[in-house]
Amino acid sequence: MGRQWLHAKREVAGLKKGQVTGKLVKEIMVASKMGGADPNGNARLFAAVEKARRASVSRDVIERAIKKGAGIGSEKLEMEHVVFEGYAPNKVPIVVEVLTDNTNRTTPEMRVLFKKGGQLGAPGSNKFLFDHVGLVEAHHAAPATDIEEAAIEAGAQNVEPVSHAENDD
Repeated sequence: MGRQWLHAKREVAGLKKGQVTGKLVKEIMVASKMGGADPNGNARLFAAVEKARRASVSRDVIERAIKKGAGIGSEKLEMEHVVFEGYAPNKVPIVVEVLTDNTNRTTPEMRVLFKKGGQLGAPGSNKFLFDHVGLVEAHHAAPATDIEEAAIEAGAQNVEPVSHAENDD
């Protein structure tokens, strides 16, 4: 009866590590589906794998996530792009784009989130209010090049330099 506190502590730490591992594995699967299974040719996958290695995720788990996301082997990941439209408090329109493997699980979760102060709208209810401008992530080998000036000349409305350290969740 003396060491139960130690096991309870380990259990809590194990649950936290499991949650972190699950999020990182999902990130690896999405990156490998979007850009291929080679981390050298897929910058998003490379960053996700590095983040997982820093969090002590085993090599076997990382490799299985890459294979599942890329559709290599018996396990394939079927991700679906779903758009939810609704209103936040004070009738502020919101469009939420979701990438999910199970829409039957995601839809009720989004309904619950929209019920807290807002409401879920019908498809097409407020998408016409928004312009999908996009996001471009680019890296340049020579840091002396003024990337911001080049982007503005190309017609960008807003330019924000982002480092990978800021993207780490």
